[in-house]
Amino acid sequence: HAGGDSVAMDAAAGFRVAADAMLLLHVAVGAFVILGLVLTLLGGCLKWRWVHNRWFRGVHLLFIAVIVAQAWLGIVCPLTTWEMQLRQAAGQQTYDETFVAYWLGNLLFIEAEWWAFAITYSAYSAFGLLVMVSLWRVPAKRRNGHVTHALLESTKPKYKNR
Repeated sequence: HAGGDSVAMDAAAGFRVAADAMLLLHVAVGAFVILGLVLTLLGGCLKWRWVHNRWFRGVHLLFIAVIVAQAWLGIVCPLTTWEMQLRQAAGQQTYDETFVAYWLGNLLFIEAEWWAFAITYSAYSAFGLLVMVSLWRVPAKRRNGHVTHALLESTKPKYKNR
């Protein structure tokens, strides 16, 4: 039935676009983690105020913490899993990508011996440690400009004496 084939082709195209979007998101997360640290360290030297923003620093720390934990626990990133599921739903081989997927995928995915991944995981960990050090060297600040070395302060309400 010709109408059914058209709907299936449209669905497959939609899944391919969604898979490419997932890959773009994955690259954006990687760029945020890497550039976030570079800009934080550079901004600390150049006295950029925005690099002290607690939300930015907290999200940045969370992202690298998740990446390091996934690497050491052997957990595949959910973005990778979802992208591959979308590609399969589109009728593509797992690595039978579009132009965008092929080039962006080469930035994220490699095939190597086990020891290369051990080095990579160690590099993730070192990068995560460097992010932690950056919190000390370029501390987050409250809106009033006071330095806070702990991103997560006590959530207990503070009452004044009456």
